[in-house]
Amino acid sequence: MPHTATAAKRLGGDNPDGSALQKAPRFKVARVSDDAEKKVKGLKDVEISFPIAYGTISFWLGKKASEYNSHKWTVYVRGATNEDLSVIVKRAVFQLHPSFNNPTRAVESPPFELSESGWGEFEIAISLFFHSDVCDKQLDLYHQLKLYPEDDNGPQSTKKPVVVETYDEIVFSEPSEAFFGRVQNHPAAIIPRLPAGLNLPQPGLFCHYFSLGKAESKFTPAFLFFLYLMEVNYAN
Repeated sequence: MPHTATAAKRLGGDNPDGSALQKAPRFKVARVSDDAEKKVKGLKDVEISFPIAYGTISFWLGKKASEYNSHKWTVYVRGATNEDLSVIVKRAVFQLHPSFNNPTRAVESPPFELSESGWGEFEIAISLFFHSDVCDKQLDLYHQLKLYPEDDNGPQSTKKPVVVETYDEIVFSEPSEAFFGRVQNHPAAIIPRLPAGLNLPQPGLFCHYFSLGKAESKFTPAFLFFLYLMEVNYAN
C-alpha cells in the first residue's frame, strides 16, 4: 500500500523561510498513578515544566527522486532550544504509516528522532515514555509530515527543506524529590521557586562531602561510611 498523501494542517504563523510554526495546548502530566501515589511522596504545590519542540524536516531528492521515493525526512522531539530530553524521556516510539516496513519504531536514547524516505504525507504518532521517577504514564503527540512547500506551484529545491515544528510545554505536577533533585539545574527545565519553608539539599552535596572526606585524614572511616549511606539514600 503506498503512503497516503494528505494536506498538512497548519496553525500559527510562518518562519522567514516559509516553514510552518505551530503552537499546541500545554500538556499537563500527572506525576504518578493513584496506586503509586501512596508509595511516592511528591512535592506539594510544585510544578516542573519542559518546553519541547517536535516536528519534521524534509528534503526533496532532486535528480535522485523517483515516483515512490521523492523525499528524505526526519521526525524528531527535543527541547525547545535543542536540549537533550533524556533526563525525563526514557524512550520515544514513532508510529509511521502502515505501508512502511516495521512502522512502529522505538528510539531508546537521544537524539529522539527517526529518518526515512518516501513520497506521501501522513500523520505520525509520537509516544513519549518517561523515567520511573518522572511519570508512569506515556504522552502521545501527533504530527503531520509535510514534504511539499506551501506554494505547490513553486519549484522544489534540494537545498531548502520544508520544516514544520510544534512548540509546547510538558508540565509535571508534584514531582518526587529524586526527580526534582536530578533536573533542578538542567538547562531545559523551568522550575518555580519552592514553597516557603521547603528546602532541598543541593545536587551532589553528599557526594562532595564524601570526596572531600577521603582526602582529609581527620574524617574517620565510620563517618565516611555514614556520608556514603546518606548519598545512596538521597540518590534513591
